[in-house]
Amino acid sequence: MIKFCTRCVVSSMRPRITFDSEGVCSACRFAEHKETVDWQQRERELAQLCQRFRRGGGSFDVIVPVSGGKDGGFVAHKLKHDYGMTPLCVTWAPLLATDIGRQNLDAFVASGFDVIQGRPNGLTARRLARLAFEHMGDPFQPFIYGQTNFPLRMAVHYGIKLIMYGENGEVEYGGDMKNAYRPTRDISDHSKHYFSGMPPEFWRSHGVTQAELEPFQAPIHEQARQCEIHFMSYYHKWTPQENFYYCAENTGFAPNPERTEGTYSKYASLDDRLDGLHYYLAFVKFGIGRATSDASHEIRDGHITREEGVALVHKFDGEFPTRHWQEACEYMGLTDAEAREIIGTWKSPEVWDGNSLRYRVE
Repeated sequence: MIKFCTRCVVSSMRPRITFDSEGVCSACRFAEHKETVDWQQRERELAQLCQRFRRGGGSFDVIVPVSGGKDGGFVAHKLKHDYGMTPLCVTWAPLLATDIGRQNLDAFVASGFDVIQGRPNGLTARRLARLAFEHMGDPFQPFIYGQTNFPLRMAVHYGIKLIMYGENGEVEYGGDMKNAYRPTRDISDHSKHYFSGMPPEFWRSHGVTQAELEPFQAPIHEQARQCEIHFMSYYHKWTPQENFYYCAENTGFAPNPERTEGTYSKYASLDDRLDGLHYYLAFVKFGIGRATSDASHEIRDGHITREEGVALVHKFDGEFPTRHWQEACEYMGLTDAEAREIIGTWKSPEVWDGNSLRYRVE
């Protein structure tokens, strides 16, 4: 039976999330734990880490994955200006870039950062997106592969041993708690958390060659193991809304002028026109839409009450991504009817009774 957290609005359908005997989800318990952390001590640990990897002389000494958004921008700016590091920022091109996304990435570069962008073969990316839409219920998976693996590739290529990500999403938003109390992530966790169990053989069986897959994959483990992957959220209390204010002031970040479909916010995940479909499909498969995700972490951060979160979920969760729908269909080579039919195949009977949700947060 599906259950909802008694503190936030997330449900037990979120992959890998757990609930305790009081009905509180693992993400809310972790938020509670964050209030007990000695963050000044964590900052000292970060200073020691930077001292260990700092090269000096203007040489790049840390890889920071970025998109031009609030989180990567926050990490890069803090490391450069508070800890004396020289970040090489790495980004993976969106499948269908938005104007605001390009604007924010340009502003980030202009604020004083070096950025390398990976841009895969456009035809291959489109094929992978369609296959992922049909067989995984998420056309965004190819982007996630590149976004996760390209920083590792650049770290190996440039001989940079430290990679600093933003938040550990598994523990901040609900998931595997394996790394909840340590600053690092094992290389082997890449496939477990981000690749949905799809091996390269799956893509090859659908006519995608190994050469075409190569840019989306990680370097061989022996090379990658020379790198340490750390999360800024271990060293600095992670609050997405505060990151937004910080980057608006320091890296030229601007929110979307209009509300993001499926939620109430304007400042997160702005750079890809397929974002809305990605989040809508999460709603179709798990009954968890973008408003649920946004409201849950804002409840944990103390920005809204649970009652306000429930109202926002009822109002915005599951809103169809109309704004870029036709572009998404054309990108994947599908008609409107074909794409809607595929979406329908991902409706879980555990979540849906015909066209109605079986459960709603209250």
